[in-house]
Amino acid sequence: MKKSVGANTVLQPHPVLIVGTYGADGKPNIMAASWGGICCSKPPCVAVSLREATLTHSNIRTRKAFTVSIPTEKYVKEADFAGVVSGRDVDKFAKAGLTAVKAGSVDAPYVGEFPFALECHLLHEHVLGLHTLFVGEIVDVVADEEVLGEHGLPDIEKVKPLIWGGGGSSNYYGIGARLARAFSSGRDIGGK
Repeated sequence: MKKSVGANTVLQPHPVLIVGTYGADGKPNIMAASWGGICCSKPPCVAVSLREATLTHSNIRTRKAFTVSIPTEKYVKEADFAGVVSGRDVDKFAKAGLTAVKAGSVDAPYVGEFPFALECHLLHEHVLGLHTLFVGEIVDVVADEEVLGEHGLPDIEKVKPLIWGGGGSSNYYGIGARLARAFSSGRDIGGK
């Protein structure tokens, strides 16, 4: 029997997204966000939900652009660092030993060491309460060639992205083994 645990922000797992922005002064900044993901296919869009208190929130509103870099298991400490200090107090790129790369399509930086990044123009923002949902249209995806798969897109097994447990689990995890092929493994049910 299931037990009610009440209304909560439990959805497992959460992606670990590193949101890159420039400040009004042109200084590059990153922050770790786990409340986000793909939200539309046409046009291709990603959403991130941020508190107004963050520097990144202000930067997105000012510059109307952001990037989403995907950290690998190798960069768990750097990704965590991006979420535990404020860019108002620390140059996170310099302190974490990461490289700020100017995006080719938008006014925002991405993390050079991470295997791929989404370059986004701000399309919409919606204040939901404590958080604002920023929807960015993905105008380009830049990726290291070694993480590209058979269709020319980042392959999850090559990227080895971080995931966060969320919902009371303050832990990071890697991905597990592939279990089945999507959009085909369930076709057996019902004789189809």
